Amino acid sequence: MTGLDPQLGNPTRLTVLAFLSGCQEAEFGAVRDYAQVSDSVLSKTAAVLEEAGYVKVKKGYVGKRPRTWLAATKAGRAALAGHLTALQQLAAAAAEAAGAVG
Repeated sequence: MTGLDPQLGNPTRLTVLAFLSGCQEAEFGAVRDYAQVSDSVLSKTAAVLEEAGYVKVKKGYVGKRPRTWLAATKAGRAALAGHLTALQQLAAAAAEAAGAVG
């Protein structure tokens, strides 16, 4: 179906980008906990989304402890909005088809 973003077909990527769209930026651990994935899964997911231009990854320190923050980019927010619109259209078409049959 047109409008569905292949990068967001993966449930973890969709979850991460949806979470990030609700905030300016989030610490890696908060995103990991929300998505209920391991550090390595989130790291790989963030790398794919960063390569697609949907997420910005920022590394730094809090005191002497290394930290990573993730943020959705404008392109990422637009891709998410388009993907969600396509999913809503798909759901509406399915409901319409079910109504025509039943």
